Amino acid sequence: MDTHRGNYVWPAVVAVLVIGLGYLSWSRLGPGPAARPAPSSKWTAATTEPDVRVYMSDSGTIETLKFEKYIEGVVAAEMEPSWPLEALKAQAIVARSFAIAELDRKGGVSSLHPGADVSTNPEEFQAYNPSRVTDNVRRAVEETRGQILTYGGRPVWAIFHADAGGQTATPAEGLGAAAGETTSYAYIRSVKVPWTAPNTEWTATFSGDELRAAATRAAKKDPGPVTAIAIGTKGPSGRALTVVVGSTSVPAPELRLALGSTRMRSNMLTSVAVAGGKVTMKGKGFGHGVGLSQWGARGMATEGGTAEDIVTYFFSGARTVKLWP
Repeated sequence: MDTHRGNYVWPAVVAVLVIGLGYLSWSRLGPGPAARPAPSSKWTAATTEPDVRVYMSDSGTIETLKFEKYIEGVVAAEMEPSWPLEALKAQAIVARSFAIAELDRKGGVSSLHPGADVSTNPEEFQAYNPSRVTDNVRRAVEETRGQILTYGGRPVWAIFHADAGGQTATPAEGLGAAAGETTSYAYIRSVKVPWTAPNTEWTATFSGDELRAAATRAAKKDPGPVTAIAIGTKGPSGRALTVVVGSTSVPAPELRLALGSTRMRSNMLTSVAVAGGKVTMKGKGFGHGVGLSQWGARGMATEGGTAEDIVTYFFSGARTVKLWP
């Protein structure tokens, strides 16, 4: 499952964001330096830049790259390279943190691709596209070289998404069962995000058969013909935890994946209805909503926020540390 990413669809012309001015409290209040994480693997123990073995999903080959060169390709693939430098720097810190956390806790993708550490398949790890690397991306990576986020002496599982739709999600809200033991992620909380994509509101229509099949996969139970649908329980951010199809309660994060995460763009639903054999959903945001909002990072950077401001806003209580010079 693609747990760490949202969906990254950038419009050809980026509309001007209307950014609220009431959120300057995050600025200049970021925490100070922290100690290195406990050296539980070669990755957290590294004091010089390591090599990383990258599984190239398009060719099925494994290439060995310097870690920072790999991060350049990730930042270029995961965020629009023309965005403000501080947003790109925040993305670099988050991408590096996620990679170190995954490598430290389970060896990256070694169980999927023996001999590899990471994968360019975004459903397995992070996206990677060196053809999109620009001078701005290189500068963002160089200026954050070796920096990761830590919490409680461990690397932060720094996941991210495109657009929070006004409020980020808790892991349970956005990821459902894939969140695992959510008590491990005390640094991921639901926070207000007034900086959203210009097209944050969306509408999607599905046939009754599509919705029934997806609900069956998500709930592991056939709800029968779709004649009634409603938003069920909601989480702290206002996202749907469940969608009630007939009399069947369907977990909303799993329903989103079953329907297609680029169609049901988020589970921050504002309305659901069935008529004429079709189901219409309306909502806000794009992606699972957990962790860093990329449009939020862009908005904060546009207002003058630094990369440190950005990452510590979205990962509460986390600290940046430098693993290698």
